Amino acid sequence: MIRVNGLTKDYGSRRAVDQITFDAQQGEILGFLGPNGAGKTTTMRILTGYMPPTDGEAIVAGYDVVEESLEARRRVGYLPETVPLYTDMSVFEYLKYMGDLRHLPDVEDRVDEVLEKVGLADRADGMIHNLSKGMRQRVGLAQALLHRPEVLILDEPTIGLDPGQVVEVRKLIREIGKERTVLLSTHILSEAQNICDRVLIINKGRIVAEDTPEKLQARLLGAERVMLRVRGETDDLPFVIEKVKGVQSVDVKEEGLVEFQFAPGQDIRPEVAKAVISEGYDLLEMRPLGMSLEEIFLELTNTERNPEQGAK
Repeated sequence: MIRVNGLTKDYGSRRAVDQITFDAQQGEILGFLGPNGAGKTTTMRILTGYMPPTDGEAIVAGYDVVEESLEARRRVGYLPETVPLYTDMSVFEYLKYMGDLRHLPDVEDRVDEVLEKVGLADRADGMIHNLSKGMRQRVGLAQALLHRPEVLILDEPTIGLDPGQVVEVRKLIREIGKERTVLLSTHILSEAQNICDRVLIINKGRIVAEDTPEKLQARLLGAERVMLRVRGETDDLPFVIEKVKGVQSVDVKEEGLVEFQFAPGQDIRPEVAKAVISEGYDLLEMRPLGMSLEEIFLELTNTERNPEQGAK
């Protein structure tokens, strides 16, 4: 688990992280989102023991990252955005070396396990300098998993991967997240929406939102939106839908296609469907129109940013 309370980091007179508080539980994947310079990487570096905070508290797997730094670091797997690798070593040699540094028992067997898990078993003897960027990213992920960490901190884990590899890594992260705490930083908003249980949006060093993607949508929209498509003319369709109790508004988008809204928590789609069909319309489609995480992100961070205030 991760527990952060009032975490602050100053670089001289510049405040990069400003009294942020959040937590992430075991078995949870927390997406960490924000524009460049928002303070994401600084926060991750504090949580991994790379640097101390100026103020506040950070507990990782039950250990304070300042007072019990070594114990905390033993329980963290970290994949930085730029993966540090020894390119003159083979994949297996590098991972065995990292395992030896951690005094892992049966290190060679464990290396074989993680290579299989990240899809690099057939590249074990290959030299790292011959690998593509995507392959190197997977080597970095293997290193982060090597010691079976309780907490996994991933900074842009799918950067440089091809679409097939992205799908594989996302699946792997979801599997890992069933048993461990995962803090995932990403600029790919669809990625966070697809794999994260909650998202935390940070801007100018402060948390501006923290919730599930679905609840963030409801909070920002203030209403549920639904798209409805029928066959043929729709001249009277808006009036049919407006008569249903709970409908707040109806908007005709094009012939046969309308959008209507209703208050959150009052799902009136069955009543709307019955009304439309009873009036003789052929109902072809009805689906919710949620606010995308990208729209939420822009809504919450679309303020004029002073470049001297942020720090990555």
